[in-house]
Amino acid sequence: MAGTPATVALTTARIAFSIHEYVHDPRSGSYGLEAAAALGLPADQVFKTLITNVDAAPTVAIVPVNCTLDLKLLAAALGGRKAELADPAVAQRLTGYVVGGISPIGQRKLLPTVLDESALLWDMVYVSGGRRGMDIGLVPADLVDITHAITTAISRAS
Repeated sequence: MAGTPATVALTTARIAFSIHEYVHDPRSGSYGLEAAAALGLPADQVFKTLITNVDAAPTVAIVPVNCTLDLKLLAAALGGRKAELADPAVAQRLTGYVVGGISPIGQRKLLPTVLDESALLWDMVYVSGGRRGMDIGLVPADLVDITHAITTAISRAS
């Protein structure tokens, strides 16, 4: 199995992680909910990575797959006034990953990152490993460290 930029970054940083692969169904309506179901994990323990713009500056938001990103809370967390989701093509270009496989780790450029505080309730969280059909599990504090994330409430129930 070839590594991804996410697994290389974690290995280089000497952060413990686990790889969890599953067969991705291209007909799936939600990459994150598909991952949670395929891996047999609670949906609020699996997190999706969303590329956004806060006051036109690219940012990363990480929220549970069964929740919706609250754009107002994200903007406030970063001291901005307006947040919006980035265009998928822009997200792919900024991160070096394809939509559905965007990892918060090992992106082309370290962007300001906000992790929903609910991640801290878990001993282990799961995020995309850098390709569709692959998640990585790691301790939330390690996710915060490697992404330089701030943690605060940025999600709401879907």
